[in-house]
Amino acid sequence: MTSNFRPSSRLSGFYQKTIDERVALLTAWASLRGEEALALDQALSLAQADKLIENVVGRYALPLGIGTNFLINGKEYLIPLVVEEPSIVAALSHAARLARAGRGFITGSTEPVMIGQVQLLDVADPQRAEDAILAAQEELLAAANTSPTIARLGGGPREIRVRHLPHTPTGPMLIVHLHFDCRDAMGANAINTAVEKLAPRLERLSGGRALLRILSNLSDERRAWAEVAIPAAAFGTPDFSGEEIVQSITEANAFAVADPYRAATHNKGIFNGIDPLLIATGNDWRAVEAGGHAYAARDGQYRALTEWKVANCGQPPNTDAQPPVLYGRLELPLSVGVVGGATRSHPTAQVALKILGVSSARELSEVAAAVGLAQNLAALRALVTDGIQRGHMRLHARQVAVAAGASPERVDAIAQQLIETGEIRVERARQLLDAELDIG
Repeated sequence: MTSNFRPSSRLSGFYQKTIDERVALLTAWASLRGEEALALDQALSLAQADKLIENVVGRYALPLGIGTNFLINGKEYLIPLVVEEPSIVAALSHAARLARAGRGFITGSTEPVMIGQVQLLDVADPQRAEDAILAAQEELLAAANTSPTIARLGGGPREIRVRHLPHTPTGPMLIVHLHFDCRDAMGANAINTAVEKLAPRLERLSGGRALLRILSNLSDERRAWAEVAIPAAAFGTPDFSGEEIVQSITEANAFAVADPYRAATHNKGIFNGIDPLLIATGNDWRAVEAGGHAYAARDGQYRALTEWKVANCGQPPNTDAQPPVLYGRLELPLSVGVVGGATRSHPTAQVALKILGVSSARELSEVAAAVGLAQNLAALRALVTDGIQRGHMRLHARQVAVAAGASPERVDAIAQQLIETGEIRVERARQLLDAELDIG
């Protein structure tokens, strides 16, 4: 059992430090060894890359940044984030700082149960086949116990369920679900192995033909959630009161609950936070996105994954002083792992997990939910106040300067000139660079 005590993640002015100073802070935070600190910059060799995927010709680097200020279940976290889009890291860190005005994020999760599916076709009597399959459940579960490592950790097959699909474009189908507790693994390989092992026996029991045997990425039995409650006063700005901002956040969220066109962008913003964390830790962000978007449509309409509302708390009822509080909640399927796959084969992923300091897949899923909720809060706050572009474009100016050909030592100066003129365009950056050359 690890202690929840860690140095504070409230690192004021972290963005103003040099890269060497930031690395030094991280090294102290996570007790990184020399080679681990080096892995933040020089990790995956070309030879290692050649063993991870096929037809390797090189490596593609993305920035690895740190989200600060996170307090989750009373524990301090620094969040490793791999992402190319400006403003995400800054927005997350700001939202996490706002959350500290309450008690930070409170999170939870279900047991890490994933679902494997076997598709049975040409079943003459579906109900009789279901009865036979369920009667053989103990035998099937024993046969599906194909991972000694997961079994040793207390996981493995848990349950067999049967679903009828009587009307599909090619005719009736019987679908068998294997519920499998993956413990600290994401579990795809273990589940795929298990359902392939079950398929011949399911054919005999059903009298049908097994076709697909694969896990489902709608891991709705493996969910995580995060909640936050922030006093409205924490949101106040010179132009808007805190009460105005939190009310506007709830109204913006209601738009995404009711309208799938808005919900798609709203939920994309949630994954702006979750995906960079999953990439940094070597997890399959595509699987999590697929499951999250499917879960958002579970009632037949695609909706926002978050809930935001204004509540009065902190005072007894029927008193005059009940300060408003913004309450937010995010719940979604989160199939992640801290063992196996790239989490153990990619050197930087291992260092990212060490910086994060999680001890289980469930803890990682809960941190990811908190990060997704923070990113959503940051986006909504920006949208209902100054608009999404004001802060984003200021940070984007550096990318524009780089694209225009500014040398590293000139990027910040050119970016500042772009911001001051309000023309954050590559063409304008080139004009500024050309003017410097003429003067020189």
